[in-house]
Amino acid sequence: MSVQFRTVGRDVGRIIQIVSLMAFVSIPIAILHGEYYAIPALFVSGIAMLSVGATLARAFVDAPDPSKLHGMLIAATAWAAVGILGGLPLLLVAWTISLDPFPVWTNTPAMNETIGAFRQPLNAVFESLSGFTSTGLTMANEEEQLTRTMQWWRSFTEWVGGVGVIVLTVAVLARPGSGSLTLYQSEARSTKIHPSVVSTVREIWKIYLVLTAAGIGLFLVAGMPLWGAINHAMTAIATGGFSIHADSIGHYGSPVIEYAVVPVMIAGSIAFPVHYLLFKGEIRNFYTDIQTRWVFLWFGIGSAVLIGTLHFRGLYDSFEEAFRYGLFQFVSGTSNTGFGTTAIGNGAEQIWTADATLIVCAGMLTGAAAGSTVGGIKLIRAITLVKGARWRIAGVFAPSSAIRRLRIGDRSLDEEQASKELEEASIVLILWFIFLAIGLAVLLATLPTEIPTEYVIFEVMSAQSTVGLSAGITGPEMPTAAKVMFLINMWIGRLEIVPVLVLLRGAMVRTGLYR
Repeated sequence: MSVQFRTVGRDVGRIIQIVSLMAFVSIPIAILHGEYYAIPALFVSGIAMLSVGATLARAFVDAPDPSKLHGMLIAATAWAAVGILGGLPLLLVAWTISLDPFPVWTNTPAMNETIGAFRQPLNAVFESLSGFTSTGLTMANEEEQLTRTMQWWRSFTEWVGGVGVIVLTVAVLARPGSGSLTLYQSEARSTKIHPSVVSTVREIWKIYLVLTAAGIGLFLVAGMPLWGAINHAMTAIATGGFSIHADSIGHYGSPVIEYAVVPVMIAGSIAFPVHYLLFKGEIRNFYTDIQTRWVFLWFGIGSAVLIGTLHFRGLYDSFEEAFRYGLFQFVSGTSNTGFGTTAIGNGAEQIWTADATLIVCAGMLTGAAAGSTVGGIKLIRAITLVKGARWRIAGVFAPSSAIRRLRIGDRSLDEEQASKELEEASIVLILWFIFLAIGLAVLLATLPTEIPTEYVIFEVMSAQSTVGLSAGITGPEMPTAAKVMFLINMWIGRLEIVPVLVLLRGAMVRTGLYR
């Protein structure tokens, strides 16, 4: 095997080893809730992942540190591997309940339709990848029917995936040097809090823990029960959106809880370096940091437009309802969280109008701040494209001798730097729309024709922007081709497409399909 793939194999193995610890950490949750039947499933899952990871890490232990190319290959491969292996706990717990092989004291529950769906490996992998990518689209029709262990595993995968499995690995292994920096950057992170990348990722996890604890406290004060507060705080700060209820946050029927969730979703939309400065008391970053400033501007403008649309379309009985539902759904979509408080659609049954649905799509496209837990193309790229287009047009009217600079936030870019930034943002946007079109084509070819096209667009954008809001299309009854396409959409959406294309090119070169 080439040196290139030895490095990839070793580091993917290390990442899988770290992720395997999640299964062992989850065993106390099963014990706490008296779900003793789930312990063997979690233990076997952990051992299986640990064995795969250790085999790879030991086989290529002498591989060199990763380069930028390695980093992309590692990121794409690791996220796919973790998504597949992460389905094991759900798959094995579902089959344990189905077979019921243990004594009565293990408290094996009765089988139901929701748990039964996870006996199919594809559904378990779908749920796992949706969790680790912080998407939130689900194969569970009735989340209340899931066991506490299964609910926890879904929330846990989103919580870890919000920061990133590679960032977790760097924090645990704590190996300084260029290799750790390359891995850190491979998850679309560039800004460091400290000069040391290990110190940076540890600071990120400290901030993440504090924000999660604050979310739990806020939800408890708002009236949410403890189990719901823990799970929803984990998935809210991760901007993931898995819920323990089929009706998501709408289950509680409480405006206080709905309003309490909004600031936690916004907190997940702000870059970790900005959180770090805010915790140090530098409050001015709320308005001096260009991304943070635009997070609030975009959330405010988009919410106002959606609220007005919902109200004047007469979709709700009062302005207060239109305001509450519009604010929540736009923030949920743009933060890529995916919580819901009202139905947008139910498959072929149209609930929201096309214009309201597409407004949320606009939010899902941009996402929020780079360096946070959100997906989408990121606000900074949208800002770069808008400012860059205006700068290019203005350049037509400027004298040829003029020295022009593009200002983005506190950065002032010369012609070469501006061209590079615009090129990167344009490539990501073009590739994003290409894969959106592919996903849309697959769904239109496989879903019933009576489903409104805007709902199909909404669902594909939700998958690719790792949002999780659904118009009633995603579920265990989806055609296999649609599930596989969504797996690809979620995978490339979390990795911002380019690492996946690098991996595919490498695989085709190695098999002789590309030269």
